[in-house]
Amino acid sequence: MDISLRLNNIVNLIDKCDSIADIGTDHGYVPIEALKRGVCLKAIASDINKGPVNKAKLNVSLEGLASKIQCRLGSGLKTIKVNEVQGLVIAGMGGNLIRDIIVDSYKVFKSLEFAILQPTQNPEVLREFLFNEGIEILEEKICLDEGIFYEIIKVTPRVRVENKKDLDPIYFEISPYILNSKDPLALEYISNKIEKYNAILEKINDNTEGALKRREEVIKKIQKIKEATTCL
Repeated sequence: MDISLRLNNIVNLIDKCDSIADIGTDHGYVPIEALKRGVCLKAIASDINKGPVNKAKLNVSLEGLASKIQCRLGSGLKTIKVNEVQGLVIAGMGGNLIRDIIVDSYKVFKSLEFAILQPTQNPEVLREFLFNEGIEILEEKICLDEGIFYEIIKVTPRVRVENKKDLDPIYFEISPYILNSKDPLALEYISNKIEKYNAILEKINDNTEGALKRREEVIKKIQKIKEATTCL
């Protein structure tokens, strides 16, 4: 079974442990790959919809892993008990939804040794939440898969960090971890962000008060991104 570059990067970040849970598992590819690599001994593949759970069950069975991977139907972390797993993967959802899933089952989340979060949009919302909650970010990776940039965030939920100073909101969007990583993809990733905001600017053609305000906000954001990335 071949998995995408995005999922491969996620599996690479999983610490060796007894058990993990994959929330929004879709086809069950992440837990299957983790078991095949010997990263964990057992896993839970969980999804809110019956279709993905049934697909995961089929794939797990075809790989001969039915005794090691449980496929569960349910919302968010509601399918997992406190201290049942050491690691967690939540990938392929918006940053807002990932945040809400965590908050909705905070006791479960706080019992984890590590969690790998991969927002498909609004990563700044998720980073701001992690910062405000004092959840330590261990590392971040950029992945370019089929022309799309993905940001993968690894955290340790059990550790609370006292953030003694405010962080400029631009660093919720452009992660300091990525800026300091010297990742060869970083420059291309930043350029892609700027291109998207320039595309937004081109679409703001009205002279209404709201449009002019939005235009000014986008211009300032582009300037801040450029200022934040002068080290690249």
